Amino acid sequence: MQGSLWAETQKSNEVSKALEIDMSELESLFAAVVPNSDAPNSGEKSSRRASVGGKSDKVHLIDLRRANNCEIMLTKVKMPLPDLLISLLALDDSILDADQVENLIKFCPTKEEMDLLKGYDGDKENLGKCEQFFLELMKVPRVESKLRVLSFKIQFRSQVGELKNSLNVINSASEEVRSSVKLKRIMQTILSLGNALNQGTARGSAIGFRLDSLLKLSDTRARNNKMTLMHYLCKVLADKLPDVLDFQKDLVNLEAASKIQLKYLAEEMQAIQKGLEKVEQELTASESDGPISETFHKTLKEFLVVAEAEVRSLTSLYSAVGRNADALALYFGEDPVRCPFEQVVSTLLSFMKMFERAHEENLKQLEMEKKKAQKEAEKSKIAAQK
Repeated sequence: MQGSLWAETQKSNEVSKALEIDMSELESLFAAVVPNSDAPNSGEKSSRRASVGGKSDKVHLIDLRRANNCEIMLTKVKMPLPDLLISLLALDDSILDADQVENLIKFCPTKEEMDLLKGYDGDKENLGKCEQFFLELMKVPRVESKLRVLSFKIQFRSQVGELKNSLNVINSASEEVRSSVKLKRIMQTILSLGNALNQGTARGSAIGFRLDSLLKLSDTRARNNKMTLMHYLCKVLADKLPDVLDFQKDLVNLEAASKIQLKYLAEEMQAIQKGLEKVEQELTASESDGPISETFHKTLKEFLVVAEAEVRSLTSLYSAVGRNADALALYFGEDPVRCPFEQVVSTLLSFMKMFERAHEENLKQLEMEKKKAQKEAEKSKIAAQK
């Protein structure tokens, strides 16, 4: 600044030469809105902005970026604001979808934004679209809470349905594994093979084996290196217990169950229960809203009766699934903590696929040997005729 034009301007003799400005004339000519003393200053995050020489003479009180994003969101809703509020207060889940409601929640006015709008004493028609949208929302007591209730109601059926389907898959898979006689016979045969191989050692009289041992059958190769223990298992079963070779038909839900994580189901269950608690809280709060929430309160009360019954049934199913998941590990003599449901199912699925592959390879080998024997027989026959 030193030595600059602006430094010179600050000298006392230069200040006295400054022109006297008629503020009222300047404001009447160039300011779209004259700020009052109650308005926030220009240094605040959400300052009042009036366009000067721009395309619009709208008054903007909300942060520009947030206001622009809000207006973009409103173009996707394509519904007059009063109609939107009517559908909200009627808890009408046929008008808006879950994504639209979630966007509306993002653009609910904050306390600071509401204070800004309450402090505005000008013509509300001059406000921007975002500001007018916020003013409409502010007519509804606890509008954000009500929007969250609507979002929960919209998603409730599908959320409960999907969770119930996943829980039923786990129940079915657990029941199928534990009730499969064919799988039981295969496991017994594997134990017999293991004891036979370990005969004369401390492991030669085992009464069971760790589940992950199933995955090692394909790693144990014969001395001639032509087959694995898995191939031999399939060969023994094909010779002596052919009826068990299609045991995978007993386990129709195993693959679907392998794609489910119990911890995610626990999170879903918790989300539904917490959502229901929020609904109950808003139901209680809306009792004192007056006529504006009368329909909302009545509709929400009816929904809550149905939802509570659904969640009670779901909670009961969820508890049963937890017990059945643990029972599956215990069925194989495993600790459910060390070997949880996901690991049991994953191991069984891998075993099932390895078993099928080994059996198919055995069949191909038999077919090749059969063709080779036929060729040898034909050669011998031709040689005998000469």
